[in-house]
Amino acid sequence: MVTAIVQARMGSTRLPGKVLLDIQGKPLLQHVIERVSQSKFIERIIIATTTDKKDEAIVKFAETRRLPYYRGSEDDVLDRFYQAAKQYRVTTIVRITPDDPFKDPAVIDRVIGCYMTNRDAVDYVSNTIKPTYPEGLDIEVFSFQALETAWREARKPSEREHVTPYIWGHPELFRLVNIENEEDLSQLRWTLDTEADLQFARAIYARLYHGQVFLMKEILALLQREPQLVLINSGTARNAGYLKSLEQDKNQSSSTRLHKN
Repeated sequence: MVTAIVQARMGSTRLPGKVLLDIQGKPLLQHVIERVSQSKFIERIIIATTTDKKDEAIVKFAETRRLPYYRGSEDDVLDRFYQAAKQYRVTTIVRITPDDPFKDPAVIDRVIGCYMTNRDAVDYVSNTIKPTYPEGLDIEVFSFQALETAWREARKPSEREHVTPYIWGHPELFRLVNIENEEDLSQLRWTLDTEADLQFARAIYARLYHGQVFLMKEILALLQREPQLVLINSGTARNAGYLKSLEQDKNQSSSTRLHKN
């Protein structure tokens, strides 16, 4: 069964509670769920949240919508993800981040389709190893076996916090495939991590959302008509959260060397 696991929590440093912030009358997480639900391949959606008290709001969200959920570690997201997959006996995993208001079901299905067609020859398929899609349309599909190996072997903070770096960081261990867009659009920022990102998302939804999912091509057409919209949240480095985790890796290594000396 192809299952999307959505890792969601209320504790965001730069934009607290962002996953339930209102965009055009619905919480962000609801928009993400609706977009993922449009996939032709995804058969089930699971929410992976934390045991922290503030994430009771995420649990309530899931229960109200009759979505299965799992509660685990706030910081060790890899463990939370793995335990959710194990509890629900997931075999094919689609990793969904909850702060991406423009997840595109067509892009999702392109990545899943590649995985399903080549599932005996690949462990991991994504459009992120060499990014060519706008940040926020990231999709990763991988086997439970690959996830379990990462869960067992990963040690670095960046590998525990971001679920898949151990997998795509070890091409000698895993069979990896990257999906590329025809045009490199990786400079576009369509995720939500700052107040400026929220302003951008609300501006796009105000123009395009009429109760139904709109796609990447419609956003691109809008940005051609109104190019000033891109300036709302430009200037933030891609994958800023992961880059921050890499600094934690360096700090851990320095601490280990000092301890040995």
